[in-house]
Amino acid sequence: MKIAIIVGSQRHGSQSAKIGAEVARRVTAGQAGAAAECEVIELAETVLPLWDVSFSEPEKAVIDAMGKSIVGADAFVVISPEWHGMVPAALKNFFLHFSGGQLAHKPALLIGVSGGDGGAYPIAELRASSYKNSRICYLPEHLIIRHVESVFNTDGDNDARAQAYLDKRMDFALSLLCSYSDALGQVRETMPDASDFANGM
Repeated sequence: MKIAIIVGSQRHGSQSAKIGAEVARRVTAGQAGAAAECEVIELAETVLPLWDVSFSEPEKAVIDAMGKSIVGADAFVVISPEWHGMVPAALKNFFLHFSGGQLAHKPALLIGVSGGDGGAYPIAELRASSYKNSRICYLPEHLIIRHVESVFNTDGDNDARAQAYLDKRMDFALSLLCSYSDALGQVRETMPDASDFANGM
């Protein structure tokens, strides 16, 4: 099993990237069940061109390289900070690029990140608008990591109560993602031909 972690922040060294690294550590260590292969894709590090009808050769190379990673993944973790109550533009742009079946019928765990009490709006936005043509399958479970600067710090400077809760909740959610990955693998093997319906309704 291979899990791709999409870090949607456009900022280098972001708190979202910190969470992505923690998810990767848990997945590869087998804390969510059996250890799985993991790849972290930071949209701040690999910048996709703004979606358009055509691209230059260098732009195509960036898109194709990321596309290979997406196609090769069995499941996804999609991490989004909340910026002005919205998903960052880079993450929305990501879904415009990869709406041709690369994500289709694969499970994804959503993680909303906030420096304060927010984090819910990106979850609602992605559930409402990013699945139609991509056909990504979001788990009914998701995580919202509030006051993110006070948890998952490698130096141990964490809010003990919040950290204890989120440790258990994250492992539970990742275990669920692995279960869905196994199940939806069978769906992809047996599903009917969808070539007449390239886009969702």
